[in-house]
Amino acid sequence: MLMTKRKPVTAGEILLEEFLKPLNLSQGALAAAMGVPRKHVNEICRGRRRITAPTALILARVFGNTPDFWLNVQRRTDLWEALHNPTERTRIERARPLGSAA
Repeated sequence: MLMTKRKPVTAGEILLEEFLKPLNLSQGALAAAMGVPRKHVNEICRGRRRITAPTALILARVFGNTPDFWLNVQRRTDLWEALHNPTERTRIERARPLGSAA
């Protein structure tokens, strides 16, 4: 299980720092290449929108990498947030393995 105390880099941060900036690509230009509104890209970059399977497929096509890359980045963030959210942590700790529940 993901046990790091430091929050992982989000998909938006990777998109911005590893793709947009080095390629000198604006959010608007990326949105046009993706066929989505600029707001969609902006919300990903700001961490207000998650990478969904369709978005991962589109990003992979645009940048020539894999959808798994984008989904794994999102998955790491989702797991970290679940483990560090007190409400979710309580729900997780309440669950019992089937061997001890019987």
